[in-house]
Amino acid sequence: MKHISADTSSHIISQTANKYNNKTQFKRSALMVAVVLSLGVAVSACQDPNASVQNAKDSTVKSTETAKKSVGVAVVDQAQLAIEISKKYIITDGHIDVPYRLESEFENVAEHTAHGDFDFPRAVAGGLDAPFMSIYIPASLEKTGGSKALADKLISMVENIVKEAPDKFALAHSTADVEKNFAKGIISLPMGMENGSPIEGDLANLKHFYDRGIRYITLTHSKANHISDSSYDEARPAGGLTDFGKTLVTEMNNIGVMVDVSHISDDAFNDVMAISKTPVIASHSSARHFTPGFERNMSDDMIKTLAKNGGVIQINFGSSFITQKAIEYGKLRKAAIKSFSAENNVEEKSDEVEAFKVAYKTKYPYPFASLSDVLDHYDHIVKLVGIDYVGIGSDYDGVGDSLPNNLKDVSSYPNLIEGLLKRGYSEQDIAKILSGNVMRVWKAVEVYAEQH
Repeated sequence: MKHISADTSSHIISQTANKYNNKTQFKRSALMVAVVLSLGVAVSACQDPNASVQNAKDSTVKSTETAKKSVGVAVVDQAQLAIEISKKYIITDGHIDVPYRLESEFENVAEHTAHGDFDFPRAVAGGLDAPFMSIYIPASLEKTGGSKALADKLISMVENIVKEAPDKFALAHSTADVEKNFAKGIISLPMGMENGSPIEGDLANLKHFYDRGIRYITLTHSKANHISDSSYDEARPAGGLTDFGKTLVTEMNNIGVMVDVSHISDDAFNDVMAISKTPVIASHSSARHFTPGFERNMSDDMIKTLAKNGGVIQINFGSSFITQKAIEYGKLRKAAIKSFSAENNVEEKSDEVEAFKVAYKTKYPYPFASLSDVLDHYDHIVKLVGIDYVGIGSDYDGVGDSLPNNLKDVSSYPNLIEGLLKRGYSEQDIAKILSGNVMRVWKAVEVYAEQH
């Protein structure tokens, strides 16, 4: 199956238009296809047993040709079925880095954009309804200052996107908002904060960001901060959560902000699970089973603990989160760049090094993961803990040019759905992956906050 091209994307947009006007009813199903195929077999079984040998041969040839055509119809219908499922159900993606991307280079995402993985036309093509806009804060600001100011600036950017295109986008501060916007055919833009650094050790800032629409907080990013140790940081000053971090988790439960355990260390994860009274999310992590030693992904034991808590792991599509081959490529590339810089006595951000990177990638092409590799993560988690604890956290606009073939941007969700269908997932199971599981967690957090 090919990645959705611009032409195909336009075709899907036209087919998906009804989702953003009056919702069409879901009419076609895999069962209908099975019935048609069964009827074909039944007719073949009713052939005259006294027919001539030549007629029998002709019948066999025709039956074979019919069978081939029937298989073709089934394949086409499965692709169409995927598109229809993408229109019927809310699709939420737990982590899309649009705000920080636009901070670096602004584009109007209400129209088609030349860069990035997200814009309105592609979101419509993919059936995306509620992408969590990541309010990403670089780890370096923990020491230099400016975390809160940047967070407020990026939130204002999301608000402005909505203000400039109210017929296309709307803010979503609750599950009810998402459902209401979906009914209107408008894409919701809920927000999650990637890195708790903007809290700046003051619980009043938690209330401030809740009031501005933040509905989950990733406790840290690539370095330890005043809340938690990081899975990427060899330094583990807190041995998990800090004392303030433990208090913060409790207060996030009380106010109605989901706790996001992506990026934090294993010890910090265990601290969160011991404290949180509500289900938690891993907004953009994958299964460590396929990437041994990569702490940024979740181990089987962690996934089991997450499921026992009622939480959800949202699969990150970045190739280095999906396959060991991509991780090893990254290590070799990093070592080659370091060696080139040393041998030529140039800085790693120099033009010479940039040219070397281009030449390296040409000589040693990046090993992109496949859709099948991504589906393996879903299969593994479902086999491990069941269908109720997995979702989507693509990390679009956050992982650069490392996205798998057939999952290159937000127009690609039908590809994921078709892959799940081919692996035997039911419509109901797919609906849970698309949004049902995450919406369940979010609603549980809302209910707990109302009672505390």
